[in-house]
Amino acid sequence: MTKEPFSAFDVLRTYLLARASFSDEEMEFVRTQFQPATLRSGEFLQRAGTIAKHAAFVARGCLRTYVIDPRGKEHVVQFAPETWWVADHVSLTSGAPSDYFIDAIEDSDLLLIDSRSHEVIVDKVPGYASALRKGLQRHAAAKDDRIVSSISASAHDRYVRFLQTYPSLATRVPQWMLASYLGVSPETVSRIRTRLARKRPAPASSKDH
Repeated sequence: MTKEPFSAFDVLRTYLLARASFSDEEMEFVRTQFQPATLRSGEFLQRAGTIAKHAAFVARGCLRTYVIDPRGKEHVVQFAPETWWVADHVSLTSGAPSDYFIDAIEDSDLLLIDSRSHEVIVDKVPGYASALRKGLQRHAAAKDDRIVSSISASAHDRYVRFLQTYPSLATRVPQWMLASYLGVSPETVSRIRTRLARKRPAPASSKDH
């Protein structure tokens, strides 16, 4: 059986239609405003010190946003797997240089949109703004939860909340990146994973069936 070719816009179409209604003409207009792009693992969408030009919808793969402190240490701020948006909105809208690096941690297929095109869609396609607002609530909740967790939650609870926010990433993100996101050491992540693995119920043996 011939496999259908991957279409990044089909992923965005499904994402939008799950959140709002669109006519065929509106959806086609939305398609014309996005620019497809591919990043290989390790390639950058943007670097700190440059002005952000696009927001990106991740159709396949995973990106991360991070900063580098004066000592040269990386601090992961956000992961963006499939159906997540990633952008430095302050730089994008103000034209100020960004504080963030955004790169791919897997080969990734993206749809890029600049500020002007975004505004055009919002003006012409009411459903787009509604769908985007509903989708971005997830991002806002993840950001708020991360702030609260970093202040008051234990390392174990932060890890569990990470699994709830990014259920597909536990085995995809390198352990040191996950540790950076959680604000703990890689050794701490390893210990938490070991403890959680020991708590999982053992699979039933064939004698039980």
